[in-house]
Amino acid sequence: MFNHSEKQLSDLASQALDYAKQCGATAADVGVSESIGQSVSVRLQEIEQLEYQQEKSFDITVYVGGRKGNASSSDFSTPSLQATVEAAVNIAKFTAEDDCAGLADAKLLAREWRDLDLFHPWQLDVDAAIEEAKACEAAAMGADSRIHTSEGASINTGSSQYVLANSNDFLAYMRSSRHSKSCSVIAQDGDGMERDYWYDQSRVAADLLGNEQLGKIAAERTVRRLGARTVPTGKYPVVFDNTVAGGLIGHLIGAISGGVLYRKASFLRDSLGTQVLSDIVHLREEPHVLRGLASTYFDSEGVATQPRNIINNGTVEGYFLSSYSARKLGMQTTGNAGGAHNLVLQATDTGLDALLAKMGTGLLVTELMGQGVNMLTGDYSRGAAGFWVENGVIAYPVAEITIAGQLQNMFKNIVAIGNDGLKRSAHRIGSIMISEMTIAGDDAA
Repeated sequence: MFNHSEKQLSDLASQALDYAKQCGATAADVGVSESIGQSVSVRLQEIEQLEYQQEKSFDITVYVGGRKGNASSSDFSTPSLQATVEAAVNIAKFTAEDDCAGLADAKLLAREWRDLDLFHPWQLDVDAAIEEAKACEAAAMGADSRIHTSEGASINTGSSQYVLANSNDFLAYMRSSRHSKSCSVIAQDGDGMERDYWYDQSRVAADLLGNEQLGKIAAERTVRRLGARTVPTGKYPVVFDNTVAGGLIGHLIGAISGGVLYRKASFLRDSLGTQVLSDIVHLREEPHVLRGLASTYFDSEGVATQPRNIINNGTVEGYFLSSYSARKLGMQTTGNAGGAHNLVLQATDTGLDALLAKMGTGLLVTELMGQGVNMLTGDYSRGAAGFWVENGVIAYPVAEITIAGQLQNMFKNIVAIGNDGLKRSAHRIGSIMISEMTIAGDDAA
């Protein structure tokens, strides 16, 4: 397991803070972390890659008045620690004053927390990991005669521990684990080849999908894409399935996050208290979920996290702010330095089948390509693949199309949300149906 105890990491953090003060820093925060892991990949039942990870990191940010400096090292020795602190202080002395820079307000720091059950190391030796990966790939290859070849299967395990401390008398220790398995295969028929994959991840290895189940899902998803064609250009309802719907909500979160807001680079600037989505949309942040992949009692500045509404009846009730972005906006941090914590999108319907039945005829999107999203204007245009749906039933696979719209309109045109959020995700976001988008396909189709 780890090479350092909680006390050793805590002592390193405290020593760094003391030395930073000696060097002239008026404030400082420090993170000390250690991680271990193992990755095994096989392809066509042969070992393709074995990798062991063992990393450690010491990172310090100091403030000299309103001047900020940062330095890091992977060496935990006292001379290296002192040299890293000195480097950060020297950098700070040459940076410009910024009246928004500084530690989080001491009154907002987390002062108590409990175990969120995040640490479940997987004691999996390399031979067992290889057999797990082989079994996953074999299940995929044997699931359908049209599976032509494999891009491989992998088993990954990882654990980490972390101390966060600052000169406002904050020091916290966390440890966590994350494990995953994946498989990707290629199918072929007379019309061509298609690839797809499936993966799962969890804090607890026992909660992962079984090897045979995961391999069969990867195969089924691949085979169903064979014979893909395009659709006529036009305006149609669109369902984003649960593998891509999270990206849609990700654009929303990006647009109400501090950095783009204070730079006035968001199409949702000044949206607090404004209805910008359909009134069926309710989005919460739940940072204290047991075993959650984004669970924590404090953010990367030590600020206490709180369950809260982000969107209620389509209205923005909260931004995502760090201390710095909050000060730039004249607001208070929301405890989101480092990102969002376990977002939950409230469902209006049961799973994907219910949404397809409600849609009737339209497009089911299962894959998105490209980065055609403009956060300043809300313009949205991305390559897509998926399935054409008729009378609520999948009719045939679709590829080589583009879907387009404006996020402002897409958000307001959300008409249904499924309860099929993926358990492998940090966020529970089910399939999302939008009443109308432009689909660019083949005019001759």
